[in-house]
Amino acid sequence: MDTVNDERERALIPTGYDGATCTCVRSLARQGIGTVVASEKPNVPAAASRYCDEAVTLPRPRQGLVPYRDALLALAEREDVRTIIPVRPEDTYLLSRYESSFAEHVSLVVPPMAQLERVFDRIQLVAAAEAAGVPVPETRLLSDVDDWTPELLIKSRYNVLTDANLDDLGPDDANVVKGIHHVGRGETPDIEGIRAEMCHDPIVQEFVRTDGEFMFTGLYDHGEPLATFQHRQIRGNSYTGGGGVYRRSIADPELEEVGRALLDELDWHGLACIEYMRDAATGEYVLTEINPRMWQSLPSTVHAGADFPWYYWLAATGRADAIDDGYDVGVGTHMLYGELGYLLSVLTEDSPHVDRPAILGTLREIGASIVREPRFDYLKLDDPGPFVAGARRVLPDRVADGRWVSWLRHTDDRAPRHS
Repeated sequence: MDTVNDERERALIPTGYDGATCTCVRSLARQGIGTVVASEKPNVPAAASRYCDEAVTLPRPRQGLVPYRDALLALAEREDVRTIIPVRPEDTYLLSRYESSFAEHVSLVVPPMAQLERVFDRIQLVAAAEAAGVPVPETRLLSDVDDWTPELLIKSRYNVLTDANLDDLGPDDANVVKGIHHVGRGETPDIEGIRAEMCHDPIVQEFVRTDGEFMFTGLYDHGEPLATFQHRQIRGNSYTGGGGVYRRSIADPELEEVGRALLDELDWHGLACIEYMRDAATGEYVLTEINPRMWQSLPSTVHAGADFPWYYWLAATGRADAIDDGYDVGVGTHMLYGELGYLLSVLTEDSPHVDRPAILGTLREIGASIVREPRFDYLKLDDPGPFVAGARRVLPDRVADGRWVSWLRHTDDRAPRHS
């Protein structure tokens, strides 16, 4: 932790084990901006960075959103804290809902609550995409589905479950439901069990066969783009999808068109990470979801020259005209923990929709890509602390208890997967 300059202005970054936080800390340090990493979790990797000025403890947001809000407000009242950078969905929700309270102390670049509700509710998001002419999968509430013949996906209707969207919750309640159920052709799921698991009536979407997953990100100022970026996801957290762990920057006019069209329809303000999949049959970019915060693959964005943490600081401090929007195309980067997660998914996960790749071929592909493009999210020789802290958290759960041996021993006995 750097304590040499305690007088400089700082950004407050509430976080868990999010990789984007470490990138924010390093990025802002290069510009002479200090950071306060705040978390309810122990041994947060970003707090182990030599560039982190201060680490503080927060209450758990999902055990009490109001005390969590009050703790953030107390930190925001400090004279050296100029802004708060959202990296988690509950933080975006909190900053938007209580923006007027935070605005008394810090400057934020977050969407107003009405905008946030349109993207946090995936039914409203689908309607916005259709109005913008952006392709979306057919989407219905689980309660409206009576035909289980097609291949389908079931996922949460809301990015964050709060009293803003569910009547049985109060202002202290917040939860994030990330699970996705893959439903094979003609398979009837456990509807009541899924409702109980997700705590609400989720959505059902048609399964779209794709030939690639893509990301379009932007920082907008009341409908005007300040900076945008694109990448193609080569590998995700799982072979079935998820956040990008190996990605390469691109510049595709068609992706730019659908990305801007959606944000224009929303008259967007703040950060936006939009995930698209390319329909293998039509070649169209089809909307997956939008996350109004810093994204998991932010390190790859900064590696390519699009310094969104610095852009956010400039926008928050009234210097948006200093943003130099541009980046290098063809830059590939890896999240090493994520590559491990991808490998584990090949060993342990099943989906009726996506064929599982061969383990030996997967090992060769990961190894070759790391040699070919040795750029990493956490791992920096001049700042090893975050990588070491992350490894200490991840490895005991996945390696030290011997599960690797068991998984590898039974890999050859697995039945092939079918649609």
